[in-house]
Amino acid sequence: MRWTSVLAIYLLFVIASAFVLLPFGVRTGEEAGEELIPGQATSAPHRFDFGRHMLRAAILAAALVVLFDLNYIYGWVTADDLDFYRDIFG
Repeated sequence: MRWTSVLAIYLLFVIASAFVLLPFGVRTGEEAGEELIPGQATSAPHRFDFGRHMLRAAILAAALVVLFDLNYIYGWVTADDLDFYRDIFG
């Protein structure tokens, strides 16, 4: 696989990982001991650290890309393995 393909897949995994990791590690204002502003949702995050969040997403994406590339090389899971329709009705 070319390095440009790996880079494109990595960037897709970074974006997907960022969305998957959004609910983890977030504390509300109430949990942080902060008074809520009138009209503020009680579920609003106390502080969102974008850099730290993206670092976590980049690390998770790197691990997923390694697994993806190893699967590409060794063929652990193929398209035929994911064809459930054929297995049921075939």
